[in-house]
Amino acid sequence: MALTMFLLFALYIVFLGALTLYFQNLALIAVVMGGFLFVQFFFSDKIALYSMGAKEVSEKEYPELHRTIDRLSQQADLPKPKVAVADSRVPNAFATGRSKKNSAVCVTTGIMNTLDQEELEGVIAHELAHIKNRDVAVMTIASFLSTIAFLIVRWGWLFSGGRDRGGQQQVPVFVAILVSLAVWIISFLLIRALSRYREYAADRGGAVITGKPAALANALMKIDGRMDKVPKEDLRSEAEMNAFFIIPIKSGWLGRLFSTHPSTEKRIERLRDLERELEGY
Repeated sequence: MALTMFLLFALYIVFLGALTLYFQNLALIAVVMGGFLFVQFFFSDKIALYSMGAKEVSEKEYPELHRTIDRLSQQADLPKPKVAVADSRVPNAFATGRSKKNSAVCVTTGIMNTLDQEELEGVIAHELAHIKNRDVAVMTIASFLSTIAFLIVRWGWLFSGGRDRGGQQQVPVFVAILVSLAVWIISFLLIRALSRYREYAADRGGAVITGKPAALANALMKIDGRMDKVPKEDLRSEAEMNAFFIIPIKSGWLGRLFSTHPSTEKRIERLRDLERELEGY
């Protein structure tokens, strides 16, 4: 994780240097960047819940779910997050929010109908581990300049600053666009590697919270097997939320190659190793 984040930082330093060389209107770029970062950082929880069609639910509506999240939050030494439910047949869950005090855990009706109580606790503990590790904030910041690079690839000519006094076009903007494209591709791969490492960390953290790695391993197996039975239209409508889910929606071999999550088999193998490790104490 540390190496991946260092490489991302070094890549973005080069990228900012390229922007300084090739774009005159840096003030406008700074405003655009600041605006995107503000929206991503402070409204990520609302955007994620809205994208899933999820709604915050009261203790009266889902008493058992609230009790479970309340108890696991205490075990994880976290403030209780907001509790949300998405009416979806896709069995999944995710955590969102910029900090421990501004967070939410969302589960789908599909996952509540798929898992038993112990397995659901394992999944919820995994999501609480994401909150404890501040993963949403880390990934938002890590992907910020990557998003800017992508926007420059698409709209870079708007920031070209026109022509110089001699009527000759300034340093070709297409060079900066090519640099942005390279930055976007490399950061795309690094961010996905970082995401996979953080999923392993959340698996371990969630298993430690409950003390039952096997429960999370069983949940992952059930969810993975259930995905193939979910109608294709449901999967397509929620594919954009892959990075948030406990198990991403599969999208062919290429999607798995560039996945934000490790393979379910590798995650289960690590959880089994952790179970044996805990039994040894």
